Amino acid sequence: MTIEAAPAPTDAQIKAKHRAMWASGDYPSMVETFLLPLGPRLVEAAGIEAGQHVLDVAAGTGNASLHAAGRGARVVASDLTPELLEAGRARADAAGLTLDWTEADAEHLPFADASFDVVISAIGVMFAPHHQQAADELVRVCRPGGTIALLNWTPDGMLGALFATMKPYMPTPPPGAQPPPLWGGEDHLRGLLGDRVTLSTLERDVLGITAFARPQDYAAHFKARYGPTIATQANARTEGREAEFEADLDALCAEWNRGTDDAARFEMEYLVAVGTRT
Repeated sequence: MTIEAAPAPTDAQIKAKHRAMWASGDYPSMVETFLLPLGPRLVEAAGIEAGQHVLDVAAGTGNASLHAAGRGARVVASDLTPELLEAGRARADAAGLTLDWTEADAEHLPFADASFDVVISAIGVMFAPHHQQAADELVRVCRPGGTIALLNWTPDGMLGALFATMKPYMPTPPPGAQPPPLWGGEDHLRGLLGDRVTLSTLERDVLGITAFARPQDYAAHFKARYGPTIATQANARTEGREAEFEADLDALCAEWNRGTDDAARFEMEYLVAVGTRT
């Protein structure tokens, strides 16, 4: 008897799961706990100025968008997950900033060709499953002579190690999906953008994190609040491997701790890339 393979998921099904994953947990609180410096870091690198039309792709809660708007730019913050956009709106209201918030898939942006002066993404577009498709969209909506600026976790930094640790416990990825941290590799990024973007900045830096007393507190933070880790743990639980997964995650955080057992400190490496659309 021949057992037919299950049909590949449709793009709509893939994106629905992706949306639900990022809505799980509490990503906005992760931003507030230790990710806030990344938005200003990218906006500074991009040289965003007042009056520019800026698109933030996979903006999440608007960590970079808000800083760009604070400089006087006209900002559109787009993201696949409406719950994150709602959190961003609340942040904007509290800061007295006006932005456009648009639900959008990074692989199918609902904007016209060459419609933005600057296109940015801070640890956002890297999580779109199909890298080339997302990169093509970044290029398409940026005007010739405009700026594309990205901040991505690196594959050989701590976030890359986190995804390598989670990989054996994750559900089977959809066809064509690639690991998010590849976006933080210089060669991979050059390959995605090709000769359509002339890169002027490729700079690695680290985000220092001292918000957690013990290494295992950092692991607990990811398990409670980070969508990809929550989804991975749920799959490990289904497979009867949850304890093994939790042990590996604790070991990862102990390995990457640059502080002490009672005063943890982590350094998460990222790549800043800035270029001009040709």
